[in-house]
Amino acid sequence: MAFRKKAEFILAYKPDILIIPECEHPDKLLFKNGKIKPESTLWFGQNQNKGLGIFSYRGFELKVLDAYNESFKTIVPITLSKGQLSFNLFAVWANNPKDADGHYITQVWKAIHHYDTIISNNKTILIGDFNSNTIWDKPRREGNHSTVVRKLEEKEIFSVYHKHFKQTQGKEKHHTLFMYRHRDKPYHIDYCFASIDMLQHLKSVEIGDYDFWLKYSDHVPLIIKFKTTLLKALQ
Repeated sequence: MAFRKKAEFILAYKPDILIIPECEHPDKLLFKNGKIKPESTLWFGQNQNKGLGIFSYRGFELKVLDAYNESFKTIVPITLSKGQLSFNLFAVWANNPKDADGHYITQVWKAIHHYDTIISNNKTILIGDFNSNTIWDKPRREGNHSTVVRKLEEKEIFSVYHKHFKQTQGKEKHHTLFMYRHRDKPYHIDYCFASIDMLQHLKSVEIGDYDFWLKYSDHVPLIIKFKTTLLKALQ
């Protein structure tokens, strides 16, 4: 929340794309001297202080796909393009308290089935706050975290963090959320899933440092970098 007070710290990484869950409405974003103002912006939510923000830099254009189903609210299919480059990105903030069937990971489960024909092993990323982890699986619930992971893996879409660090779901050595900013309440709930063709060009995965980011959020950033060879692959 209050992204305008934190933007300069994440923008120091010179990102191409930012996915910001719990983001205030863009009208509230007063960037210092206009130097870090995004080139393209999308925002989804009902609370002006807490929605899903997608920001692009370096010439990337954002466009919501016509297939977007508003019932999934903050799970949004987007096309990112830059010249001849193009790929699909699903920006995720799994949070829909009005869905009595499941507020969090169930939203992702429903969305990946609804968008089944769009989500493929080619030029596809799903990224954001999934509010979930295998440790909270309810075995009798079809749409739990593990079934979401398996469904994506069937499409050759994998968690870049788990591939890069050779980690097992539910046993992560790095954490992205520190509940109430407490070091002793760590969880891994933020993910980037990438199709196999993009994963082959992965350069690095970084999880933000708790001691630095504690001042700004109970989450730390998940920073994904791809090799420049990906640019040619996306043409």
